[in-house]
Amino acid sequence: MVIRVQQGKGRQDRYVTLSPTLLETLREYYRAYRPEGEWLFPSRDRTHPTHPTGVQRTCRNAARKAGLRKRVTTHTMRHSFATNLLEAGVDLRTIQILLGHGSLHTTALYLHVAVGGTKPKPPRPEMVDLLALANDTLPDK
Repeated sequence: MVIRVQQGKGRQDRYVTLSPTLLETLREYYRAYRPEGEWLFPSRDRTHPTHPTGVQRTCRNAARKAGLRKRVTTHTMRHSFATNLLEAGVDLRTIQILLGHGSLHTTALYLHVAVGGTKPKPPRPEMVDLLALANDTLPDK
């Protein structure tokens, strides 16, 4: 599934591919909580979406509950996503599109840790699902 992100970073609209696993998790969340209003993750007073600070707090709490010792943020998850794609053999242009970067240079900066690393790893099953969806929805490279 593909969703449209309105006014994302840089006030740009873009499309994001959701893996089947994430889509099912979001459906379960929706069925359980039935958030009222316009947003899937509303603020406490439901007048606007959850603030980025609240998302970061939730991310930190989830990492702590999972027993992770490294600092985890939404930004480090984006880096991990990009690195996993690169290690699975996905080309830089596709990664650029999936991350919504306007410049290939920005994507290369995201991947500084992975460049020159070991040989490509086989993609995990959920990455295969995501890449298959992405190939169906990405604009021509």
